[in-house]
Amino acid sequence: MVVTVAQVEEKLREALQAKELEVFDTSGGCGASFEVGLVVSEQFAGKRALQRHRLVNGALKEELEEIHALSIKKTYTPEEFEAKK
Repeated sequence: MVVTVAQVEEKLREALQAKELEVFDTSGGCGASFEVGLVVSEQFAGKRALQRHRLVNGALKEELEEIHALSIKKTYTPEEFEAKK
């Protein structure tokens, strides 16, 4: 099964109720490597970076069986995201 950017985005929006989201296929289109450039979610409130990354990984549990590499760059609460603008 080839994983797509749309699948990754759908899972993250559904599981984390992501307000903002940036996902890139860094494998050249084969679906083996992705970068989550940005995720903004209320669920990150009160959590450290490692806990936030675990939430992202948990949301993509099924997809990670097919993905060889996942890079997570920025995880913010909506308040943190607004402050960064």
